[in-house]
This record gives sequence, structure tokens and C-alpha cells, in this order.
Amino acid sequence: MAKSELNRVTEEKIQKGGVLVKLYFDMQDKDKDKLQPFLTNLINEHLLKEKGVVYCYGSVDEPIEVKGLWSTNAVITLLVESFIPLIGIAFNYAPAGIEVLRPEQGILLKAGDMQAILIDLSQISINYSKYVLDKVLKPEDIEKINRDMENRERIGRDLINKNKDGKVKEDNEEKK
Repeated sequence: MAKSELNRVTEEKIQKGGVLVKLYFDMQDKDKDKLQPFLTNLINEHLLKEKGVVYCYGSVDEPIEVKGLWSTNAVITLLVESFIPLIGIAFNYAPAGIEVLRPEQGILLKAGDMQAILIDLSQISINYSKYVLDKVLKPEDIEKINRDMENRERIGRDLINKNKDGKVKEDNEEKK
């Protein structure tokens, strides 16, 4: 994209609720030759293909050695259709820093956008919890969590079903 075309697209998207940010990533590895290709792949094969990303480009610094470990960083400019995709990007890629460049005056979130953000956060939380349950915890820990969740569900249902006088309605009473 030529610079004038890039500016036109940026202006157009910002006017429609887009957000322009800089993402900062840092990486370390014992193998110097892995760092730059990894960060280049992050830009070209991952961030650029994320839902809601209009464009993405960046630069990756030459690795430097510090105490036997190679280190580098990337600065990536990213334009997204709205604030919502940034939530998933921030969570899934965990940049070391995020700088919001535009819009400078901030954004107005409509009720539907706020709901979408909250649903996305909820889904991210579910995905993360599932990952932890599947990959990190022992089977006996998972069983305890499942029992606790069932108990929490029962207590929540009881709280929702409480009458004004403080009595708990039975599920079958509610259906009458």
C-alpha cells in the first residue's frame, strides 16, 4: 500500500470507529537465528490475519546478546476496524506494550459494542480456563473444580429464585 493510500484508508477507518495502535513485542532465545523469523511470522501469518485487522506492518530489531541469551524486539503498527478486536489481540499475543495512536480524542462505545467486548472477554476467559484445566491441572483438581462449579450453580439458581419474602422457590413451582 502506498503511503497516500495508507493514510486514506487509516482516515476512513478511524472515522468509522477504527483504532490505530503500536504494539511492542520482545523476545529472547538462546538461538539468535530464531528470533527475527519468529517475529516476522507473528506479523505476516498471525496478526495480519486476525479478524478485524485492516493492516499491520512492523520492524524487527537485530538481536543483541545479553549474558548468553539473544534478545530482540518488534514495533508493529496495527489498524483495526474497532476497539473490539484489540481485546483478543492483546490477550492472545500479550504484547509488552500497546500505544493507542488514534483516535486521539478517544472512542465512544455503544451499548452493543460494550456487550460484544464483554462477551469476547468472557469467551477469552473460558478458553484460558479450559486450557488451564486441560493442560495444567491434575484430574483430581479438575474433579474438585467441577464439584465447586456445580455447587456455585446451585447457589446462584437459589439466589435467582428467591421470593421477595426471602423464601426460595422450587424449580417446579416456578413453572406453574
